[in-house]
Amino acid sequence: MESIQGLNHFESPALQFTVLAVQGKARASKLILPHGLVETPIFMPVGTQGTVKGLTCEQLGNIKAPIILGNTYHLGHRPGPEVMKTMGGLHKFMNWKGNILTDSGGFQMVSLLKLAEITEEGVTFESPHDGSKLLLTPEKSMEIQNAIGADIMMALDDVVSSKISGPRVEEAMYRTIRWIDRCIKAHQRPNEQNLFGIIQGGLDPALRVICLDEFKKRNLPGYAIGGLSGGESKDEFWKIVSQCTDHLPANKPRYLMGVGFPVDIVVCIALGVDMFDCVYPTRTARFGTALVPTGVMNLKLTLYANDFRPVDEDCDCLTCKNYTRAFLHVKSRGDTLCGMLLSYHNITYLLRLMKQARQSIIDQKFVEFVQQFMLKQFPKKDYPSWVTDALGSVHITLL
Repeated sequence: MESIQGLNHFESPALQFTVLAVQGKARASKLILPHGLVETPIFMPVGTQGTVKGLTCEQLGNIKAPIILGNTYHLGHRPGPEVMKTMGGLHKFMNWKGNILTDSGGFQMVSLLKLAEITEEGVTFESPHDGSKLLLTPEKSMEIQNAIGADIMMALDDVVSSKISGPRVEEAMYRTIRWIDRCIKAHQRPNEQNLFGIIQGGLDPALRVICLDEFKKRNLPGYAIGGLSGGESKDEFWKIVSQCTDHLPANKPRYLMGVGFPVDIVVCIALGVDMFDCVYPTRTARFGTALVPTGVMNLKLTLYANDFRPVDEDCDCLTCKNYTRAFLHVKSRGDTLCGMLLSYHNITYLLRLMKQARQSIIDQKFVEFVQQFMLKQFPKKDYPSWVTDALGSVHITLL
């Protein structure tokens, strides 16, 4: 168990991070950013182009989401850094009073690979919007993110799919190390914005160690684990996560990029991760699916046509207080209202799950929390082997 007696506290001009409690590797912490307090573990809703799809910023405020995401690549295209500068940053542009984290644009090297050309200078993208070209260099990524005014900015990294192995993974890892120095040099607002580095190295533990060691030398305010959630096996996934949390500084936030399935999140909290993001809760909502303690509820199914209960009888969100499963079943067939209402519920669900996990760590009841969560998800106790192996590595045995 990590000691928390004064060792797990870090301050920089725009960030304060304090670990308040630890159980096993799981941590409950306090992260203070320029736009307010973030209690971790935390799930961060994704607002790629300046909006979390289907939700207003007022609704996100009602849910009490303390931090959301934006994407440098997309915002760099539309509305562009000049509009951001004129408006005074993304907070004012989208009327959001909470914190913002911006992805550097590196992930688009995977998601838009057919439109991208990667060199040492940077990545040349062809816009999916109008066909125009954008050269995204570490310097350009910092320029855009400085204009956006994000509380946390991600360094531009060379991202490859986790399904790829061999020399390309090593090339990308070393390039990511070279690019972090260019990002640090180009960062113009270090007293107002935090630059996080992204650990790369694919599924090769030796490459991960090299990247971890090099990034720790840079003494950044926080670190992310990148290059996962791309289709690799869950056994490979959890082992790399655990390796990274073992080696990352105990007094700085740890962010696992692109993970949003509740089971995955709970396992990774147990492995020592503090921050998560994913489009999953809002994307699956648009397909008529709600997140519930027992897993997922597909409201398109006819069995809900005459079900007049709320989605989750123990949830007090706007959706569950005002609408029935039957109503959402009808609206799930092409009505955007269903996606909006389920997005509200799904994000509420994940934020509540984070609060429950956090409180259980503070109360030193995290093991019991994990056991009960998994039992509800898998009432037949048919737990996936990767879940039992990952939790077993931190001495959590399921019921």
